[in-house]
Amino acid sequence: MFMLPSVCLPAMRNCRVMDTNVTLIWPQTNRGSIAIVILTLICFCSFLYSIIVILHIILTIPHLKDNTRYLLFAHMLVNDTVYLVTGLLLFLGAWYLIYLPVPFCYFTYTVATSTYRVTPYNLAVMSLERYVAISFPLRHAEFCTVRNATIAIVVIWTVALIPNLADFITISSSFGKLRPMVCSQGALSVTPEQNTIRTLTFTISFTLVALIILFTYFKVLLVARSIGSGKSSAIKASKTVMLHAFQLLLCMTSLLSSITERYPFNYISLLTVSTFLLFTCLPRFLSPLIYGLRDEVLSKHFIRIHTVKK
Repeated sequence: MFMLPSVCLPAMRNCRVMDTNVTLIWPQTNRGSIAIVILTLICFCSFLYSIIVILHIILTIPHLKDNTRYLLFAHMLVNDTVYLVTGLLLFLGAWYLIYLPVPFCYFTYTVATSTYRVTPYNLAVMSLERYVAISFPLRHAEFCTVRNATIAIVVIWTVALIPNLADFITISSSFGKLRPMVCSQGALSVTPEQNTIRTLTFTISFTLVALIILFTYFKVLLVARSIGSGKSSAIKASKTVMLHAFQLLLCMTSLLSSITERYPFNYISLLTVSTFLLFTCLPRFLSPLIYGLRDEVLSKHFIRIHTVKK
């Protein structure tokens, strides 16, 4: 469920302002919102640089490129990048009242929502990979191959696109009736069934992913305890799975962006941009830090690259 502002933004010049007090506060809140937008773009550029460096490391080192764990991690980074790019485009389009043709709007919205769903699915597969590595170490090389990882990625995308296909079937008959619009989830919701599909998809998907992550965490933790302190890899794996759970919670925080609709109009501008940064962008910005720089191999090469540059 990808959340975009469904409220009237101060940048939308055709909005009607009834209260004179709102007019007085408008410039101040607008300046604050612009500052947060600039901060978001700076963070995005830093995130993009980190992604490029990490992908360069994974793709240029043979034993990392052929490792299922790093392949899934690279897939998650690319997916998060696409999600942020489309999310920023949709957000700025809504912010500056850019009217888009319905097919283009729906395609962009589909990319944004599908990449949003891919992240938790990818986290579930990464947790299962750690579970197999610790619980079945002798068969890890047999199960966790590049071919199987590629199949898993294809399955992830197929499952992620199914709700969009159902949504498309629901809305396709209305395409000819819809005029160019400011692209948002609310603008594309033309039938009650669409909201039902989105709610069911979100509930079922995140519940299953949460159960998979909890299952793998407790299984790995049991292995770690049975082996004792001598097997540090099991302890590291359990911590990694917990990071997957933390990342899943961060993904769910994007739903909190709807809180802006509960506040008075004069505060909507600043809150909309702030919640977009905190609850939509920030969880993805943290991915390279949570996984990439925490990994000993990646962090070593990351430091080496910057040391050589200096």
